[in-house]
Formats: sequence, structure tokens, C-alpha cells
Amino acid sequence: MLLFWILLTVVVCFFLYLYMIMPNTSRRSKILPYLKRDYAHRGLHDSSRLIPENSMPAFREAVKQNLAIELDIHLTRDGKVVVFHDESLKRICNAEGTVEDSTFDALQHLHLSGTSEHMPLFSDVLRYVNGRVPLLIELKLPDSNMKLCPAAWDILKDYKGPYMVQSFNSLGIRWFHKHAPQVLRGQLSSALTRTNPENPFLARFCVQFLLTNLIYIGLAMAWGFSISHRILHRGVRRYLMLGCAMAVLWLLLLRLAWWAVFL
Repeated sequence: MLLFWILLTVVVCFFLYLYMIMPNTSRRSKILPYLKRDYAHRGLHDSSRLIPENSMPAFREAVKQNLAIELDIHLTRDGKVVVFHDESLKRICNAEGTVEDSTFDALQHLHLSGTSEHMPLFSDVLRYVNGRVPLLIELKLPDSNMKLCPAAWDILKDYKGPYMVQSFNSLGIRWFHKHAPQVLRGQLSSALTRTNPENPFLARFCVQFLLTNLIYIGLAMAWGFSISHRILHRGVRRYLMLGCAMAVLWLLLLRLAWWAVFL
């Protein structure tokens, strides 16, 4: 009987997990063109040629070689959408602080990787690319503040070229699902936080295995993030309930496994 309940729990959790991460296949035909391209990650940068990542020269080189472009966007303190990868300014600009805590004017005094290049505006990059190659745009959302999403959409809504948006933050993906459903979206997953001891194991586990699709909002509430009550509409509550049910099943599985081994 004990083995039966363990197997049942494993099967239920497995199918809940598949349901949770299952992508929407109704627009697969629109995604196919993106799957057959070579991408210049953060542009076609080359330190030996003094072309830093996520810079205008890197994007010019990518367009010149007809490569699709992956880039990252942040929102500055004064509401400007800029192209930059890291949250911290230390690695690329050798400066203290973050993009989100800096004004655009202050960021323009910094140089990228010791070159004469500066952090570009997202709108300037779009104006240059002008639909010549596809764009894969990562939304950099370090917390539950979603102000980047409407700011990015205000710029993107008039852009005529092909693009997709992606993020590790499920709330950003959900924002585009609700406010700009025509935009192709992708949920990112990685173990990128495993080396940061400040991130709890549960957070790293959820990001790596896409569990944030269901329980991100629940975890954010538990950790004290300031999430607007308007976000918790019926659909999100349903996902949160399903995520909690899955967590309970996982705990039950662990307890049954402990009984099987030690009793």
C-alpha cells in the first residue's frame, strides 16, 4: 500500500509539472522562423577589437553578418529603457551601483569594458536594426516591479521588425500575456543562481526547473515582495493554488520515502 501511494504521488507530481511548463503550441508556426537562425548573444561583441557586449558596434556587426540578435534591457531610475546585461555596473563599467538605481544621464558618464562606448537606449537600437534581423529581447526584472514591461511595450508597439521577449521573471511574461498577447514570449530557466549563497535553495530550484510558472507569486508573497493585489486575479490565484498543491504532493512524497527507508 505504501508503494502504491508513493507511485501515485510521483505520477501526479509528474503530470502537474508537465502541465505547468507546457508551452502554448497554437503559435508554433510563428516561432519556427526564429528556430533556424544563428544568434549574436548580446550582439557580435569582440574584446580583441574593442567591441563590448550590448553596444551599438556589437549590434552593427551582427546586422552586417545577418545574425539575429539577443539583447537585454533594464529600466533606469528615471524611466529610460537601456540595453545592458548585468544588474550591477561593476563587471562592464567598473562602477558601483545598479542600472535600476541610476539615472540615464549618470550612466552616460560610464564606459563599456574600458572602451569609448556608452550604454545605448533601447529605442536607438531598434531604430538602427529597423527589422533587418530578428530580435530576442530579455526583460531584466530583478524583483516584482514590472515598470519595465509597459515602458518596453510603449517602445515596441510601433516597431515593425520581428522580435520575441523572454525573462526569468514569470511576472514579466505574464504582463505581456495580459497586456500584449500578440507578442511572442519565452520563459527562461537556468541554474544561474546556484553560486550566489544569498539566494535560498528553493529559489534556485524553482528558477532552474520552471516552477516559477506557478508558484513565483506565492514565493514572492512569502518573502515579502510588494506585489500589487491587482495582479492576483482569478487566473493567478488558480495557478497559485495548483502550485501549492504540487508543493504539498512533493512534501508527501518525501515523507513517504522517509517512511519507506527508515521505518
